[in-house]
Amino acid sequence: MSIAQALLPEFDVETANTRRTLARLPEDKLDWTPDPKSMTMGRLAAHVAEMPGWAALTLATDELDFAAGNYTPAVAKSRDHVLEIADENAKNARAAIAAASDADFMKPWTLRAGDQIFFTMPKIAVIRSMVMNHTIHHRGQLTVYYRMTGVPVPGLYGPSADEPEFVTTQAAGA
Repeated sequence: MSIAQALLPEFDVETANTRRTLARLPEDKLDWTPDPKSMTMGRLAAHVAEMPGWAALTLATDELDFAAGNYTPAVAKSRDHVLEIADENAKNARAAIAAASDADFMKPWTLRAGDQIFFTMPKIAVIRSMVMNHTIHHRGQLTVYYRMTGVPVPGLYGPSADEPEFVTTQAAGA
């Protein structure tokens, strides 16, 4: 089994979970933030939506240099806008992963800001850590924002306390 064949099922599950989470983005709270040091809910949602696109970027390049000015963070204009970003990035990422050879996944990739190198890792490690795990991390952060603002949290790896089947099961003593 190739690396791509092993990675795609997990990518598909996480993409569906991310879309389910972003579909609940409250448009009236895009500017909400829990504190001044945190991203706004809209910026965080846009970041979650753009993260899968880093898989295609990673496989197509050998580095990202923030100092070169080639990266502009996405800004959420609406829930539909965030879902469009997520869908486009997921589609491009899935295609790039599916087309990559095992040798492609083993090539080094670097994240830098000019002379400051943050890391150099094999592309598969970048996709697992900086794309998949990073998306999961920020998606979890977004669900905390949802909880803090009264938005029902979706079930991702099973039901959440906000979904009727969970409440019904708990009430029945199961």
